[in-house]
Amino acid sequence: MSAVSPPSTPAAPPPLPKPVVFATSGLGGMMGWAIVHPANTAAVRMSLASMQGQQLSLLDVAKRDGFKSLYDGLAAGVGRQIFYASSRFGLFETGRDKLHEIRGKTDFAGRVAVGAVTGAMAAIISCPMEVATVRLSNDVTLPAAERRNYTGVFDTIKRIYTEEGFKAFYRGSAPFAQRAALVGVFQVATLDQFKELYANMLHQKKNSIPNVFCAAMTSGLIYSIATMPLEASKNRMASQKPDPTTGKLPYTGTLQTLRTVSANEGFLALYNGFLPYYIRCGGHTVTMFIFVQLLRDFYRSTVQ
Repeated sequence: MSAVSPPSTPAAPPPLPKPVVFATSGLGGMMGWAIVHPANTAAVRMSLASMQGQQLSLLDVAKRDGFKSLYDGLAAGVGRQIFYASSRFGLFETGRDKLHEIRGKTDFAGRVAVGAVTGAMAAIISCPMEVATVRLSNDVTLPAAERRNYTGVFDTIKRIYTEEGFKAFYRGSAPFAQRAALVGVFQVATLDQFKELYANMLHQKKNSIPNVFCAAMTSGLIYSIATMPLEASKNRMASQKPDPTTGKLPYTGTLQTLRTVSANEGFLALYNGFLPYYIRCGGHTVTMFIFVQLLRDFYRSTVQ
């Protein structure tokens, strides 16, 4: 009697070329951002409104400025993803694979380390577009005398450079990079864990859309709580103006901003706009990962 051969496991798909990895990461990030941009605009406006002593809810922002205004700065936000998403996830996968070649394994600690480093690198690369996004998203909410009246993303970039100099593009870069490093740590470290958890607890198929949605929203909640103070600091530093009397900027660094806001407005002021920020973080994680996977599946089915 002939021996029964064990069932063969399906061969792993061939690795994607690096340009495809970067391109699908950027495109997936852009497509996901187009969906969650209104939540980001609301989060920025609610966070910055506390600088003027205002406490706004998500509905207050929509009623006051109109729902259409929540799409202010969309071009800059999508443009930011060209640099941020493509570099962040492209560099992460490149670094993860390189570390595997060196160490012969890919473990939890390695993913966390690579996620932190590549997240911070992506933030530095994309910081000019982040400043433009914050400025465009919030300009309409300022008093008429304080508005910069930008007409679009290219006008914003040009005027920031000519009126304030190149350094203005990197106001808030420190908390932005620190936030991005934390997002890399929390997102990479927890997303796969929650996929496994929900697959077992809720009997979901791992990597199915319901499974990715639940894991991403839970992961998004954790890193939203951890990074919101840095997000608030970044927004304030990116949108600030020099004092008309002294010519000095009110916020000069991450710790100084955190201390100043906590002392003057209370620590919880750093969490103004948390709900839309969480919607943005969890929602973008869900939509981006789904779009990235769809794009890569499409490439494999048509090209490879």
